Amino acid sequence: MSVVIIGGNECMERRYKELCGRHGCDAKVFCRFQGVMSDRIGQPDLMILFTHTVSHKMVRCALHAVDASTTVVRSHSSSVSSLKNILENYA
Repeated sequence: MSVVIIGGNECMERRYKELCGRHGCDAKVFCRFQGVMSDRIGQPDLMILFTHTVSHKMVRCALHAVDASTTVVRSHSSSVSSLKNILENYA
């Protein structure tokens, strides 16, 4: 399963990827806006938006980059435990 995480803390990026790996997922993490982000997102199975740490511009860009088959989950908290709960429910 492919997962894209939008937002979160830069210092937690490695932990996000490790946790996704333990659940059998390939993860891409975008903690801050990059101009080519929409090209690099691809077609993931699951997109996680950490809404507390992400800009509106970044959310719009991410949502326009995926199609309707992608499951989008929004979480206000960007903690590892909230990511773990999301992965247990969707992965």
